[in-house]
Amino acid sequence: MADLPTHTIVFEILTRLPAKDVGRSKSVCKQWYALLSTQDFVRIHCSRSVVSSNQRVLLIDDLTCSVRPIISNNNDYGPSSIVTFPFHHQNNDVSILSHLNGLLCVCLNHTYELLLWNPTTTAFKRLSTPDSHGFYINNLDVIGLYVDADDDYKVLHIKRRSGVLGVYVYSREVDSWRNIPFITRQEYLSPHFTWSAGTFCGGTLYFTVCECWIGGTNVVIVLMLIRSSSRR
Repeated sequence: MADLPTHTIVFEILTRLPAKDVGRSKSVCKQWYALLSTQDFVRIHCSRSVVSSNQRVLLIDDLTCSVRPIISNNNDYGPSSIVTFPFHHQNNDVSILSHLNGLLCVCLNHTYELLLWNPTTTAFKRLSTPDSHGFYINNLDVIGLYVDADDDYKVLHIKRRSGVLGVYVYSREVDSWRNIPFITRQEYLSPHFTWSAGTFCGGTLYFTVCECWIGGTNVVIVLMLIRSSSRR
């Protein structure tokens, strides 16, 4: 043990702590804050947290927001813990649009603003900008969360406006939006088709697109993500 670097010992212990304790540990010293803020730490902590005993469900109703542990052996929930919204909201005013590794993308329905929110640590980030990025319109827009090759969390925002498709990506690391090219069949841009939130798997985002009436078209649209984040 005496031959092990302190950095290694701390890293191996802290990556196994609950997320709330990791947040508290950032205030210990500057070195710990820098370590716990790296993308390598976030990636390894997430991979070690994905076990059945750590699974939680977030419930939002008209009056409260609560987190309950999932009891895997009988498909039940444990006792709930009340979660306080760290941002201004009104009752029944927060919609969850997408999630990945415990990070949520939510919309404040009275302002249409998008936020990234970690309900475990209560940290959040507003994604809206003066040039109209980061605003969500229900039934027209689609959100997907993914992680690129550099472990940068990103928000994909698809906008359908009068038959015109706009696709934008927010980078958590760079803290900015940019437009990316994306082509699909013109008919899928119509309000007659509903898009699911993106599901991230194997470096790819999947969207289910369904026609509104019974017997209509149902397809899966796949967005292949470029490996090199500098070109994304």
